[in-house]
Amino acid sequence: MRSIVIFDIDGVIRDVGGSYRRALADTVEQFTGGAYRPTVADIDVLKSEGIWNNDWEASQELVYRYYEALGRDRSQQTVSYDEIVAFFQSRYRGTDPVNWNGYIRDEPLLVRSSYLDSLTEAAIGWGFFSGATRGSANYVLEKRLGLHSPLLVAMEDAPGKPDPTGLFDVVKRFDSLAPVLYAGDTVADMQTVLNAKALQPDRLWIGVGILPPHAQNSADYATAYAKTLTEAGAAIVLENIEQLSPLQVEALINA
Repeated sequence: MRSIVIFDIDGVIRDVGGSYRRALADTVEQFTGGAYRPTVADIDVLKSEGIWNNDWEASQELVYRYYEALGRDRSQQTVSYDEIVAFFQSRYRGTDPVNWNGYIRDEPLLVRSSYLDSLTEAAIGWGFFSGATRGSANYVLEKRLGLHSPLLVAMEDAPGKPDPTGLFDVVKRFDSLAPVLYAGDTVADMQTVLNAKALQPDRLWIGVGILPPHAQNSADYATAYAKTLTEAGAAIVLENIEQLSPLQVEALINA
C-alpha cells in the first residue's frame, strides 16, 4: 500500500448546504422563537473556531450566543440539548424513522464510486472518519454510493474532532505505516491532522482542504475560505475531492 486517504463526509462526499446546514439554521430559528436564523457566513464563522464539528452542539451554541447578545446568561436557558437534537433530526432525517423523508434525501453527491475504484487500482487505501452519525454516514456511503461495508469511524465511535482518535482508529485497520492524507472541509478537520502529527510524528500526515459547494458561490468567498483552511494546516485546497487523484496524492507525499 503506497498511501492511505481518509475522507470526511459532509462537504466532501456529499453537499450538506441544503440539509445539515439548513437543519442547523431551522433549529436555531426554532429555539430563538423565530428571532434569529443564522446565515451561511454565521455558521462558517462559528465552525472556523475549530471546535463545533457537531451540528447539534453548534445549534445549541448559536442559540446561547443569541441570548447572550441580549444580556441573558446561558445558564438561565431552559432549552435542553435533547430537545435540540430531536428537532434537528426531525428536519434532517424527517418524521418517518424507517423511511427517512427529511433533508437528507436531497443531498447532492460530490464523488463517484469510480473515483474510489481509481484509488484502489493505484494501491491507495481509503476509508472515512466523520462527525456524522453512523446511520447518516451509511445512508450516503452504502445506499447512495453503493459501497459495501466501507471502513468508517462515525460520531458514535470516537470523540469529536479535532481529537484525532477516530482518525487513528480507521487508519490502524490498514495495518500499514504508509503516509496518511485526511481530506476535510473545516478548520476542525485540519486541526485533527495537526493533532495526529503531534501524537504520532513517525508517520507522514497531510491535511487536504476541500471547498464545500456553499463556499464556492463567489470567488471572494472561496478565496477567503481556502485561506482559512490553509492557515489551519491544509497542505493544499481543492474544489472537489476527485481532484485528489493518485498523481496528486503522490505529489503531496513527495513535496
